Amino acid sequence: MKSTNYFFLLLSFFAFGQESISSEHIGKTPFKADALIGIDAFKTLFFIKNNTLIAKKEKETLKYSNIQLGTISSANTFNPLKINVFYKAFNTVVILDNRLAEIYKIDFNAINSYRNVTHISTGSDNTFWLYNQDDQVLELFDYKTNKTRAKTLPIKSDILDIASNYNTCWLLTKDYLYAYNYFGSLLFKIENTGFTTLRESNDNLLLKKENKLFYLNKGTRAFVPISIPNLLINQFLVLNEIVYIYHDGFLHQYLIKKK
Repeated sequence: MKSTNYFFLLLSFFAFGQESISSEHIGKTPFKADALIGIDAFKTLFFIKNNTLIAKKEKETLKYSNIQLGTISSANTFNPLKINVFYKAFNTVVILDNRLAEIYKIDFNAINSYRNVTHISTGSDNTFWLYNQDDQVLELFDYKTNKTRAKTLPIKSDILDIASNYNTCWLLTKDYLYAYNYFGSLLFKIENTGFTTLRESNDNLLLKKENKLFYLNKGTRAFVPISIPNLLINQFLVLNEIVYIYHDGFLHQYLIKKK
């Protein structure tokens, strides 16, 4: 019995770091949006308001809307030259350029090998990751050829969130956090102990559990809590070492101080 208790204590140590990461409040900006989407290296802020995707630059604001496709379910701006906008009700993905002009539209109701898509995220080249609810698999889909470049084994758990960069896709489910490479091979999976949302920056992850944020450094399996004042974290973003938190009509900025 003692050895069993020691094993679970050791497992807990590796899953959650013992020390928290400190943070410094470095600014806040008045802000109103329905959904916070992303921020790029040039500090262009992407968000959804009144079913319109908005890119707010320092001296310019761009907008995209398509009322014929209903409500925007999600958008991904990791590649600002190929932004993807997902309309779940119409099973359709729209690809936009950096001026928020349409360059491709993929209607999964109209192409061969029908897919019931519930989540999408950016991939490399002319691809994006999609979760096919019917087959319960994550696919790397080439939208120019309408073919799948890679596919995972079935994932039999409720999907909560997805994040990706050019090399890796992270899928957060009710039971596990999965990481896959661009061949669809599983890199790792970690038990989900209550996380509901994740964001990626430079291969590192920020995850939300209840009203707290945790940091998962690349190459580790330890979730380290981030010490942030008692804000209601409605939505958040991360760019390099800065966390953006949407709270009470303001977009707060916190510099996280990793040791």
